[in-house]
Amino acid sequence: MPQELKEKMKRRNVEWSEEIRRFIEERVKRLELIEAIESAGSRAEKRRVKVDSTVLIREDREQ
Repeated sequence: MPQELKEKMKRRNVEWSEEIRRFIEERVKRLELIEAIESAGSRAEKRRVKVDSTVLIREDREQ
C-alpha cells in the first residue's frame, strides 16, 4: 500500500478494518447472487421446451 495512502487514512477517524470487512462481505454476497442467477438461467434454458408454434396452430385448425 502506498505510504501516501496510509497517511491519508491515518488522518481520518475511520475504523478501516471494519470498512474493509463490510466491503468484502457485500462483494461476496453480490458474487454469490450473480452465480445463483447464472445457474438458474442455465437450468431454465435446459428445461425450455422448443416447439414450433406454427405446427401447433395447424394441428388446432385441423381438428
